Amino acid sequence: MQLGMIGLGKMGNFMAQRLMKAGHDVVGFDLNDDARKALGKAGGKAVDSLDKLVEALQPPRAVWVMVPAGKIVDQTVAALNGKLAKGDVVIDGGNSNYKDDQRHAAELAPKGIDYVDCGTSGGVWGLKEGYSMMVGGDEKVVDHLKPIFEALAPGKDKGWGRVGPVGSGHFVKMVHNGIEYGMMQAYAEGFAIFKHKDEFKLDLGQIAEIWRYGSVVRSWLLDLTAGALQSNPEMQGIAPYVVDSGEGRWTVAEAIDLDVPAPIITASLIERLRSRDSDSFADKLLSAMRNEFGGHAMKKE
Repeated sequence: MQLGMIGLGKMGNFMAQRLMKAGHDVVGFDLNDDARKALGKAGGKAVDSLDKLVEALQPPRAVWVMVPAGKIVDQTVAALNGKLAKGDVVIDGGNSNYKDDQRHAAELAPKGIDYVDCGTSGGVWGLKEGYSMMVGGDEKVVDHLKPIFEALAPGKDKGWGRVGPVGSGHFVKMVHNGIEYGMMQAYAEGFAIFKHKDEFKLDLGQIAEIWRYGSVVRSWLLDLTAGALQSNPEMQGIAPYVVDSGEGRWTVAEAIDLDVPAPIITASLIERLRSRDSDSFADKLLSAMRNEFGGHAMKKE
């Protein structure tokens, strides 16, 4: 099956390589010349414009969009709307908000262009392990694209599936990432407790390895954590600053809208935000309050 791909960053190129290994034809476009060259070296066809991408694809065309969520996706979908035709399909495999998916589908519908949203998990390990994909879209359209999803997934019948109509794929991926926030925070806090228990001189890497087999807390995330602890047990050279890509915020907002209590996910998001405040005014004020009402000592800078 032929597929156009827009966005040839590391993950986009890895996905293209997995598709080509399965016998699919990939035509890719990226503004970055090095990214295009990487696709060419892997056996794909790289072009330097959207017009050339569309021209290189045989109708009905399938175009996979792998660019940052928000404005860039909006611009890309708008541009494709002016170049694609009835029966073509746009697949957003990035991390868009599900409400944006619904809007994009409505924008493309008048021309008969289909839209599919694919929440994709697997990161840099996807090339080797396969990608977990949560797909939203019309059932017939998704079924037509089945060979693409089967090639990218860990197996033809596992690790992927159509979860509902347009928007549902990224909605499920959004909550997936919210859960991921909570799991990561729990592991981080547990190992921080170990780190501060000087009495036992615990080997954190060893503990993670023990937990990987037989424990109820074993997971792929723990496997990755164990690797990180083995290679850098003191976390040297790593700043205590944790970024977020937006899905955690959207999950918390959705939980509030739906009146669903989600304290763990919410707390883990707040901890990420807290990690970025290296000069916390709030903490300074808390210390001053304790001094005011109880005469408690304050630690000076």
